[in-house]
Amino acid sequence: MKTKFLIPLIAGMGLLCACKGKGSYEIANNSSSADSVKMDSTTASQSKLVKTAGIRFKVKNVQQTEERIAELTTGINGMVMHHQMGSTADRSLDVRISDDSVMRVTSFNTNADMTVKIPSSKLDEFMNQVAHMGIYVNDRSMDITDKSLDYLSAQLKLKSRTELVNQQKKGKIIIKKPEDVLNLKDDMIDQQIGARQIDDAVKNSIVTLSFYESNTINKEIIANDDPSAYNLQFFKRLGMAIENGWAVFVDVIIGIADLWVFIVAGIGVWIIIRHYKGRVLVKG
Repeated sequence: MKTKFLIPLIAGMGLLCACKGKGSYEIANNSSSADSVKMDSTTASQSKLVKTAGIRFKVKNVQQTEERIAELTTGINGMVMHHQMGSTADRSLDVRISDDSVMRVTSFNTNADMTVKIPSSKLDEFMNQVAHMGIYVNDRSMDITDKSLDYLSAQLKLKSRTELVNQQKKGKIIIKKPEDVLNLKDDMIDQQIGARQIDDAVKNSIVTLSFYESNTINKEIIANDDPSAYNLQFFKRLGMAIENGWAVFVDVIIGIADLWVFIVAGIGVWIIIRHYKGRVLVKG
């Protein structure tokens, strides 16, 4: 008989020492909360399956496909979370068609990326309709992640913290430090947010889409930006050179005419010198 009473007594003293050892709170009454760790059958039986999918495919027209996907997403109460479309020039060639104009021929590719959030119940239907929009599908995938245990863990932790706070309010548990109460409430908020995130991920699936089209050729007439292309033709340049040469010749003649005094004086000096040399030779 003594043994039967001794075992509960030792267990109770051990629990009390463990609580006081933490220094955060102490038990004021002998009320039991063993049922706080029991999971109810409803929570235990909940299945939390999170579905995600992705697809890459080729289409005839990227812009039109993007508009159709956005319309399809809205039609099933979904939401476009992200979309981006861009074009990249692959090659370019300039063909001269006149002295001041060229035709630029450019080969470029266009692609788009989208992320949509749709009801999980519509996932298969959505993926099939999107696949039919393309010429062919390069890659298609779907992943299912079981979040049941994560959800159950969040629910049990939230229940445990809620009961602890309720007991603190009723005076059954005395929490010595006020910041510990705030930490408990913050943990409760985190558990609630985590549970809601899982619920939302189960209810709605995230789908990533990537699609592209064949390279497109674009032709445009633009001004020739090469200065050397604006040179005159050969015969025009030759005629201008002859005119410039004649103008230079005339300028030289005019320059010589301007110097006639010096020319006459030079001729006179030359005649005198020559006459003087002739007389010296005769005398000699």
